[in-house]
Amino acid sequence: MKKSADPSALNALRLIRSEGVGPSTYMRLTNLFGSVEKTLEMMGSMKKPLTPADTKKTQAEYDALLKIGGEWLVKETAAYPAPLAPFDDAPPVLAALGNTELLKKPMLAIVGARNASIGGRKLAAQIARDLGQAGFVIVSGMARGIDAAAHEAALETGTVAVMANGVDVIYPPENKKLYDAIKTNGVILSENVMGCEPAANFLPRRNRIVSGLSKAVILIEAAAKSGSLITTRFVLDQGRDVFAIPGSPLDPRASGGNHLIKTGQAQLIESAQDVLNALGILNLMERETMQHALQAVDEAPSDELSSDHMPRMTNDQSRHIILSCLGQAPCTIDQITYTTQLPVSNVLTVLMELELSGRIQRLPGDRVVLAA
Repeated sequence: MKKSADPSALNALRLIRSEGVGPSTYMRLTNLFGSVEKTLEMMGSMKKPLTPADTKKTQAEYDALLKIGGEWLVKETAAYPAPLAPFDDAPPVLAALGNTELLKKPMLAIVGARNASIGGRKLAAQIARDLGQAGFVIVSGMARGIDAAAHEAALETGTVAVMANGVDVIYPPENKKLYDAIKTNGVILSENVMGCEPAANFLPRRNRIVSGLSKAVILIEAAAKSGSLITTRFVLDQGRDVFAIPGSPLDPRASGGNHLIKTGQAQLIESAQDVLNALGILNLMERETMQHALQAVDEAPSDELSSDHMPRMTNDQSRHIILSCLGQAPCTIDQITYTTQLPVSNVLTVLMELELSGRIQRLPGDRVVLAA
């Protein structure tokens, strides 16, 4: 069933499609005038007048996405991906095709060389598959090589393709089957005009979305001056983690990742579990054991829950689970609570015990880390 038009989304699209208006100008103008509607009204009377985009043209683009089953995601609405929203240069409007509920889950990006080696593509697929099973949605840029391998391996658990062209344009052409699969089982995103063909100047803009959506970015095979390194620069600017898999110094595709590791800009990893450890996430076996224990509590009859045989977590069990989450990378109490699914009161009690015993250190920003 065709979705009805949303006037506020249509106005937001018209403003961002206006000549001379990019994400930063959009935010500055709407903050100045108080709303998108008022901005459109006042654009012509500014000291340096701007002309709003043509109404009919905007309406045609808006309807074209709805016609193929897509939706418009507008910044500062519930449907817009929360990790991306805080950045001033985040796209005010995104075109989306697919299951946008995936955008509410934690996301990790995997990027790398287009001319990837067979081993690199195999490694990207394995890491994407393992991280998907650990609960993460995999984000990438739909390019050949590493991107395509990561997307394909994550189809069952969820993947997001961020396009450097219109959301309705399939590029590269050989990825048509993958595009159709992601449109059905994942999400395709773009800030570009519908029907827009890819261009080199769109790649950095796409890359900032890839990094902005993700808790961290994993780099697999990237030359010293590759587009993937542009993504990692956005990640570092956005305060996110960068992970890189080292490669042979004789392979130019490994030079970018090796440099990031050597200069301390990226953490060296060899597997998905290394990523989970660095992010303070339980390993897959411990996570499964914990979920079974919590499920037993949820499924127990009410009279059993009130008895002495209630299948609850003991302090020792909680302590073991929390310690398994922690590593040398700081993590917040919210992250620990989310990962372990333990009650906040339980987490706080155990962290206090661990701090008093000298096993963890408290850091600014409500973060903790294993004591050295």
